[in-house]
Amino acid sequence: MSRFYITTSIPYANSIPHIGFAMEAIQTDCLARYHRMIGDDTYFLTGTDEHGMKIADTAKEKGKTEQEHVDEIVALNKDLKKILNLSYDDFIRTTSDRHKRGAQKLWKKLAEAGDIYKDRYDGFYCSGCEAYVTEKDLVNGNCPIHKRPVHTFSEENYFFRLSKYSDKIQELIESDTLKIVPEFRKREFLNVVRDGLTDVSFSRPKDALTWGIPVPDDSSQTMYVWCDALSNYITALDYENNGELFQKYWPADVHVIGKDITRFHAGIWIGMLISAGLEIPGNIYVHGFITSGGHKMSKSLDNVVSPMDVAKKYGTDALRYYLLREIPTTGDGDFTYERFEELYNGELANNIGNLVNRVLAMTDRYFEGKIPQINERDEGLILRVEKFWEIYHTQMNDFNLKKAIEEIMFRADDANQYIEENKPWALAKEDEKKLADVLYNLLEMLRHIGYAMYPFMPGISEKILAALSCKPLIKDVSIIEKWGVLHADDSITKCDQLFPRPD
Repeated sequence: MSRFYITTSIPYANSIPHIGFAMEAIQTDCLARYHRMIGDDTYFLTGTDEHGMKIADTAKEKGKTEQEHVDEIVALNKDLKKILNLSYDDFIRTTSDRHKRGAQKLWKKLAEAGDIYKDRYDGFYCSGCEAYVTEKDLVNGNCPIHKRPVHTFSEENYFFRLSKYSDKIQELIESDTLKIVPEFRKREFLNVVRDGLTDVSFSRPKDALTWGIPVPDDSSQTMYVWCDALSNYITALDYENNGELFQKYWPADVHVIGKDITRFHAGIWIGMLISAGLEIPGNIYVHGFITSGGHKMSKSLDNVVSPMDVAKKYGTDALRYYLLREIPTTGDGDFTYERFEELYNGELANNIGNLVNRVLAMTDRYFEGKIPQINERDEGLILRVEKFWEIYHTQMNDFNLKKAIEEIMFRADDANQYIEENKPWALAKEDEKKLADVLYNLLEMLRHIGYAMYPFMPGISEKILAALSCKPLIKDVSIIEKWGVLHADDSITKCDQLFPRPD
């Protein structure tokens, strides 16, 4: 059994969860469920980034303490576990004591390596980004992302000697020792690295950054986001004590992140790990952004999509399906309710839903709810299913979740076409042995579809498999992929409508 450690980034705890992070959480959950399905010892981490100037300012505006404010936002983030049917093993908060102590330990390791030094920072800072901005990045004096003026700072901070590791990071990425997926994101970052990574400010004076983790041995300074938030991937594993989880699961196999934070994870985080003498993660999977009706989501445009509202109306699995099938896994995509309903009615209700209902109903009608005895194998059909699993595994391991779920839908199309070609209703009058073969094959096709669907739509998967008297998670991919697992005379049960028409 292999072990598999996967993480989301940790969203900033300043506002309610948005659909962009919902997509990242679902992508990560899909991969975690897939690795459990194939038998890997899997650990899935998510959490929240809870420090920074913006949180302190927002809490003050609301008349709350910083801790009260983040507690409210964290509760909403934790609600996503049920709303999105996430299967994470741990939720790390950067305000937790275990995180603070682990982050301070990491800082000390960097200092012991001679990679932390004090210097004066003169430059620009965007409170919206919670990041320093170079003059060349400004657009008419404004932050290029938030379109607002930046702050000018001149202060004494601690710096991390990232430049020392620039060549090593370039080498790791070029050789795919650290693999960045997709390839074009790798090329983008290499263009940055080849110009040379520069040292980064690692702290701010406590009177400027009041809400954060104190720098070890210097309470006048507060850790900046890098050594704080990025270290969550190891602090959650009890890095502080070199605990059992850390020894077992580090290094991470995959960090799933958005395209806007690639440089932090592929640059600063890797430099920190090298400096601390720790192993680096194997892969960084990068996804794009979601627009709404072709526009960036904005309260002023009234086009912000709430994942909670969508899941409440259409169901969790339908939301998961849209975000995994309609949005390119590593690119940008768009959300509209019109397209959502088109997929819901066409691909889910009419294709998958009707397929399951027809096959189970015919089995109930023609064989009294019992799996029929197979008489003759359909080798062509079996070959198609074997080829499907080969493609499915390749796409899952290449972080092409959209392609993998499309392959599942092709199997459903194939099953529906198989019904039309063989006409079980006619065979019931003419050839009972052939009818038995056809319905056995259709039930086996449902079993394969049900298991393949588990990482994507676990609720629907479990309903299909339960109707076939199959266990939802057997962690033995050789049995899952095998043809002819269903036993004659075992009972099937009808299931409720999988995709009811929403109100």
